[in-house]
Amino acid sequence: MNWFTQSRFGMFIHFGLYALPARHEWCKTREAIPEERYDLYFRHFDPDLFDARAWARSARAAGMRYAVLTAKHHEGFCLWDSALTDYKATNTPFGRDIVREFVDAFRAEGLRVGLYYSLIDWHHPDFTVDRMHPLCPERLKWKENGGESDPEIVALNAGRDMARYRAYMLGQIEELLSRYGKIDIAWFDYSYPGAFGKGRDDWGSRDIVALARRLQPEILIDNRLDLADEPGGWDFITPEQFKLEKRPLVGGRAVTWETCQTFSGAWGYSRDEDTWKSPAQLISLLAGTVACGGNLIMNVGPTGRGTFDHRASEALSALGRWTEVNGRAIYGCADAPEPFKAPAGSVMTWNPETRRLYVVLTEWPMGRLRFDFGNRVEYAQLLHDASEVKIRERPGLVNIGGGHEERVEDDAWEFILPVRKPPVECPVIEVFVKSGAAGGGSL
Repeated sequence: MNWFTQSRFGMFIHFGLYALPARHEWCKTREAIPEERYDLYFRHFDPDLFDARAWARSARAAGMRYAVLTAKHHEGFCLWDSALTDYKATNTPFGRDIVREFVDAFRAEGLRVGLYYSLIDWHHPDFTVDRMHPLCPERLKWKENGGESDPEIVALNAGRDMARYRAYMLGQIEELLSRYGKIDIAWFDYSYPGAFGKGRDDWGSRDIVALARRLQPEILIDNRLDLADEPGGWDFITPEQFKLEKRPLVGGRAVTWETCQTFSGAWGYSRDEDTWKSPAQLISLLAGTVACGGNLIMNVGPTGRGTFDHRASEALSALGRWTEVNGRAIYGCADAPEPFKAPAGSVMTWNPETRRLYVVLTEWPMGRLRFDFGNRVEYAQLLHDASEVKIRERPGLVNIGGGHEERVEDDAWEFILPVRKPPVECPVIEVFVKSGAAGGGSL
């Protein structure tokens, strides 16, 4: 687990047939697209500009330390040359094993590699129709109970056999975890247990975990197999599209976690989607995640030509410019120890090995920034250029005009900063903590 918590920042890549309709990776079920219509995308899948090395260079330049590729998403299309299906990239006009090119290129760039595998499969003939399936009638779709006994569903599921589908999944997972060398992460997605859904028994989750750990003993497994209550059933939790405000607890204990997020509102390439986050939002999300002791994996949805579109490239470049000079606030860092509270308009990370605090300024103050741990500070500097930040102890007084001062809070300290923000998004104050500072205990 150590490499994972040291890395803190990774790239998710959602790539599949849904890049061609370019209107959300769930379009097949959202629009109830019939199989024969969706098959057009299979027959025309030809990402001729795909270059896994370019993807890997973009990830590395953005400051990412690992990457996870969707080997198979919910549509059932496989990006590798699986012996168990014809529904795969090597049978399209493109004709290449994308998983092989991905793992080779990202490893060559010094990045750890992970593979995402969807438990859901809307293409496989044995995968039973449930509330999320494209064949589910609109009147039953998304409803969490009752649908499984509906006569129309019973008819649709006649001849479908989840036991055969489980065997298919295990065979494909064995291919992915035995053909491509060391795989660092297995990202399984996802369970929706209960009536008219699917959970651990439908997937054979225990067998999946046992197989993964046998084939790849050091692999990390996410928590979406519906095994939350079983020791060894998962290694990290995965809050999705949600910004946490504090370190999450499971059963009252802190756990390893990774939040998966998108640059915009879709995971697959979505041509007309326009809710793209600004560079400041992305940096705040990254730093805020680390400030809660977690990892951030940011998603890119390549186009049907196999490239990152200009909006994704611009976002990655903005993150790269920031991590290049401020990466010390991210890698190897976690949430700050109890005596330290983040000043207003900032999030704060802590590197326990170097004993340095990092105050990431999501709002630029007007020349000074109050904080309450001044007697613990030896030195401070702006991280992007190593310029000193002076520190001043100041009583809790404020000038209210007319020559009068009023006590408004306890005595505090201040970082003295320029009034004008430096030309960098979300500047960082690097704070060197005194060794054995009073009240610091073992910090």
